[in-house]
Amino acid sequence: MSRSISITVPATTANIGPGFDCLGAALTLYNRFRFTALDQPTGTVTITVAGLEADRVATDGSNLAYKAFAHYFHSRGLAVPAVAIAIDLDVPLARGLGSSSTAIVGGLLGANALSDDPLDQTALTKMAIALEGHPDNVVPALVGGCQLAVGKADGTATLCPIPWHPDIVPVVIVPDFELSTAAARQVLPTSYSRADAIFNTAHLGLLLRGLESGRGDWLRVALGDRIHQPYRQPLIPGYDAVAAAALGAGAYGLVISGAGPTLLALTPTEHSAAVGDAMVTAWGSSGQSTTAHVLSLDTAGAQITSA
Repeated sequence: MSRSISITVPATTANIGPGFDCLGAALTLYNRFRFTALDQPTGTVTITVAGLEADRVATDGSNLAYKAFAHYFHSRGLAVPAVAIAIDLDVPLARGLGSSSTAIVGGLLGANALSDDPLDQTALTKMAIALEGHPDNVVPALVGGCQLAVGKADGTATLCPIPWHPDIVPVVIVPDFELSTAAARQVLPTSYSRADAIFNTAHLGLLLRGLESGRGDWLRVALGDRIHQPYRQPLIPGYDAVAAAALGAGAYGLVISGAGPTLLALTPTEHSAAVGDAMVTAWGSSGQSTTAHVLSLDTAGAQITSA
C-alpha cells in the first residue's frame, strides 16, 4: 500500500517592525500538503494544486514544495523517491505572509516523514533556514508561536520563544497586488548609522516586553523601525492612509508583514474587527481591492498526520 502523509503549515508574519530577519510569528492561516509515496521510478512526481491562486503554482519539478522535498534527499546522498503531492492553499502568494516558507517546511517535513531514517527537528530547522536564507519565517512556520531566531556560524540558530499576550490580536490586510522579496530587499541600504542601530536595538527590546505584557503604551512605541520599513513603504501605495485608519480605529500600530505588501496591525481584542474594517475602507478609497483577516497566534506550528 502507498504511504501518505499530510502536513499543515501556518502562515507567518516576519520582522514585526524592528525585528528584521530575526523575529517572526505563526498565524492561524494555513497551507496543506499531502505526500503519497508511489511505486514508480525514482524522481517521478505528480502535483495537483487547489485553493487560493492555485493556477499560479507550478505543477512540475520547479514547484517549491517539491524542490524542498528533493533537496532533503539530495543533501543526504539519497535517491528522491517517487511521490504525488496534493497542495491546498489558503495563504496568499507573494504577499508577505510566508507562502514560500510553508512550501519549504511542508516539503522538508513530507520528505522526513517518508524517509526510512528521519532527521530531528534541529537538523530540519537548519535545512529550512538554508533553503529560505533567513530564519524569521521558516522557524515559526515549523515550530509555531512567536520566535526570535539568532543565527550561528554553523548554519543553525538559537531559538527563543517570545511570549505573546492573549489580548494582542494580529490583523492583516492583504492587497490585490504583489511585492517580491527580491524587490523589497533591493531598496535597502547596505549600511546603517550608529543612531539607527541603537534605535532598532531599543525598539526591539521594548517590542519583546510589549508582546509579553500586552502593554499598549509600550507597543505603540515599540513598532518603530529604521532598518527596512522606511525604505519599503514607498513600494506600497496607500500605506500612510491605511496606517492612519488602523491607528484611528484603535490599533497599537501598523507594520509591513515580511517584505509586504500585506500590512499587519497589532490591536486590542475589542478593536480588532473595527481595525480590519477601517483598513479595508482606507485602501478601498484609492481603488485597491483588499481582504482583511482577524487572526490569532498559531502555537502549534507545522502539524503532521498520517492518512
